[in-house]
Amino acid sequence: MSAVKSIAVLTSGGDSQGMNAAVRAVVRSALYHGLEVYGVQRGYQGLLNDDLRKMDLRSVGDIIQRGGTILQTARCKEFLTPEGQQRGAEVLRERGVDGLVVIGGDGSYQGANKLSKLGIKTMGLPGTIDNDIPFTDYTIGFDTAVSIVVDAINKLRDTMTSHERSSVVEVMGRHCGDIALYAGLASGAETIIVPEVPFDLDAVANRMKENFASGKRHSIIVVAEGAGTGEEIGNGIMTRCGMEPRVTVLGHIQRGGSPTHNDRILASQLGDFAVRKLMEGDSGKSCGIINGELTVTDIDTVVNTKKPFNMELYNLALRLSQ
Repeated sequence: MSAVKSIAVLTSGGDSQGMNAAVRAVVRSALYHGLEVYGVQRGYQGLLNDDLRKMDLRSVGDIIQRGGTILQTARCKEFLTPEGQQRGAEVLRERGVDGLVVIGGDGSYQGANKLSKLGIKTMGLPGTIDNDIPFTDYTIGFDTAVSIVVDAINKLRDTMTSHERSSVVEVMGRHCGDIALYAGLASGAETIIVPEVPFDLDAVANRMKENFASGKRHSIIVVAEGAGTGEEIGNGIMTRCGMEPRVTVLGHIQRGGSPTHNDRILASQLGDFAVRKLMEGDSGKSCGIINGELTVTDIDTVVNTKKPFNMELYNLALRLSQ
């Protein structure tokens, strides 16, 4: 029989589509197993403020299709301190909460890791559009973000073709270029620029010039923000070959909207899995999915490992963009 009687769930860091589906899964799975469950408002800041509310089935009704997070999210500098972390652990103990599910990215995992070392049973769920959490093939929100970027590129290609122009599309991805890679490949972009792979802007500009000289009448360049801004890339191309591409910065639109069915299913699987692992006594772990199998990995290992870039997919994109 599980020693866990009461759990809490919070969302932290940048929001991602599917966070609500994950919250729903945690709450309903916990209730199914006879546990009490609390929602923490505004991430770690809400935890320090003791802003917890008891959740029931109706608390998470009609949210699986909604973007954002009903629990809201906020940055919390105080929680970065040992005193803040100790205070968070004390709040949970005073509430009688045995376990905590944290949904977020790397910074959120760091907080969960600290609480775990203070004796709070914790499980992390990878909630970030960047897909930069290792030991999981995909993160919650990534599929939806890629779909949004692909849709935007489809629309841009229509107008670029009509006006015989080129377009630079800047997407999110400060340290991880997965959104640019997957969206660029799926939309047939001529060039994909990511922080993981060095690029030669002279070669990019020359290739664009050669394409137009051979009869091509449009070109799409997708750049992850961590490799340079769209404006920098556009100006660099203009300087080198005299062609002025139009720059589109998609920004936070990539985080909004209704999650795809893939993100809803992934969030549901991981949310339920986290509850079951807590009940089994696991703690300080990150839940993920690898080759279709649900897995757990020590958060210590996750936060100290960089996710490898998929060079095979990148090279495929290169071959197909000729």
